[in-house]
Amino acid sequence: MRRAFADILTQSADEDDRLAFVTGDLGFQVFTDFQNKYPSRFVNVGVAEAQMINISAGLALEGWHPIAYSIASFATARAFEQIRYCIAYHNLPVILVGAGRGFTYSTSGISHHSADDLGLMSLLPGMTIVAPGEPFELKELFRQVLQQRKPAYFTVGRFGELSYEAEEVPVLGKARLVRKGSQVAILTVAEMVHDAIKAHTELAAAGCHPTIHQFHTLKPLDTDTLDLLAANHETFITVEEHVPSGGLWSAVCAWSATAPKRPQLRRLGPPDAFILGNPKREELRARYGFDAAAIVNACRKAFGK
Repeated sequence: MRRAFADILTQSADEDDRLAFVTGDLGFQVFTDFQNKYPSRFVNVGVAEAQMINISAGLALEGWHPIAYSIASFATARAFEQIRYCIAYHNLPVILVGAGRGFTYSTSGISHHSADDLGLMSLLPGMTIVAPGEPFELKELFRQVLQQRKPAYFTVGRFGELSYEAEEVPVLGKARLVRKGSQVAILTVAEMVHDAIKAHTELAAAGCHPTIHQFHTLKPLDTDTLDLLAANHETFITVEEHVPSGGLWSAVCAWSATAPKRPQLRRLGPPDAFILGNPKREELRARYGFDAAAIVNACRKAFGK
């Protein structure tokens, strides 16, 4: 998805001569085309995310449309105070882009783990939060976020993420129907939709047909779709690469507290703990029970098969 992001970034700059790109990531070769084409609108601050946010806020105050980009753990946690006071407080149209969220960099240790970024950003008033799961979804949603001219946190994966077929096109603020089904609804965010689709194929062969919705927009949450799903689904299974607090699970639980009809809720995701060592991402998902196999097992139990 990083290549898709670089492409849509350059295309957006072609259409908007006030778009500026500020990065705190020294490994920026993927943005060479942008830098060569728009050198006066490219700023690399290095490993200084707080200054990246301050510069972006200053640009926004002068009428620019800045995109601030760094590795998700550094873009959010390291610079949280600056994001809070310099961007969110002033309601500035800065899009903060977190690359490699969740456990994308699982083998690099907890300094690079970002399983709390959505929660951190959701604490900020007025902050739109978008976590797409594939390149087409990313491009479509990034265009829509740009049009808002409001603060936003937008995540991108690393490299090699596959596209997937869905029943609906991506619309900011609306959950995307991926597979139609009944009785059980799988709710995903970011790249976890791929594991859900893989599980769906295996489940369909066993006569189980869950619905899959991709909640690429975590804030504002699409509660209308949750209400509709609750009317004809007995169980919701949230699948996320995020700690229990502040992510999709938390948002769905908050909705259910006042929902007219409350389905049974089940969460698949990492624990409320630091993940020590350097496990590969696939190993980590399997160990903590939120990979495709875990989704299959949870759905079979919900379907009673």
